[in-house]
Amino acid sequence: VERVSTCLNIYYQTVFTGKGFNNLSQVRMARHTPSRQLVAVKNTNLDECTEDELLQLMVLLSRLFRHPNLLTSRLVFSSCCQLWVLTPLMGYGSADSLLRTFFPDGMRESLIAYLLHGVLKALQYLHLMGYVHRGVKASHILLSGEGRVYLSGLHSVYSMMRDGKKVRTVFDMPHHSPTLLPWLSPELLRQDLHGYGVKSDIYSLGIVVCELVSGRVPFQDMPPTQVLGPYIHTAQCV
Repeated sequence: VERVSTCLNIYYQTVFTGKGFNNLSQVRMARHTPSRQLVAVKNTNLDECTEDELLQLMVLLSRLFRHPNLLTSRLVFSSCCQLWVLTPLMGYGSADSLLRTFFPDGMRESLIAYLLHGVLKALQYLHLMGYVHRGVKASHILLSGEGRVYLSGLHSVYSMMRDGKKVRTVFDMPHHSPTLLPWLSPELLRQDLHGYGVKSDIYSLGIVVCELVSGRVPFQDMPPTQVLGPYIHTAQCV
């Protein structure tokens, strides 16, 4: 992480666009003064952040991965107890915001296929690198002003590498899993001795397809205990 206080001087921050990193960060649109290019600026108060290790992991992975369909950082620096992360601006926002604003009853098949193509390429890259995403959902699928599809949500990514070798299954439960509950696969939710692997991302993508087709998230209106009940019962019987 670069400690460059002068970096802020060449970015003119304009519109507040929302929150990120589980609502611990604020996201604003900014203009790079020399080039006049618009970017997204995410800042996090390090003194108030309760997820230090998760934040460090997200920054590390954002600098590690290089793929045209993964949203990674262009620049990371700290100033006055604030961590600043600059990424490309997503002109059309997330698939979730597109649903709520323009497609309340679901998207057209051609648009869904276009979004899924970009997401699948990003997932293929992550899986080949030895990582499982575990956070695939419509709000993590972004569309730039140029029409490029990006997959975000790197704070949920988990390594499947052990002692330099890729394992077939892991057992870790994602941070903030209650917010991801409708998209998590049965094998991940069971948390049994069988574990889960990269196929859990494909299950999550299937839920996203239902979300994009209907405009609604499956199981979202169900209480968490009702969603988890069958998996807890199955795990006890194994």
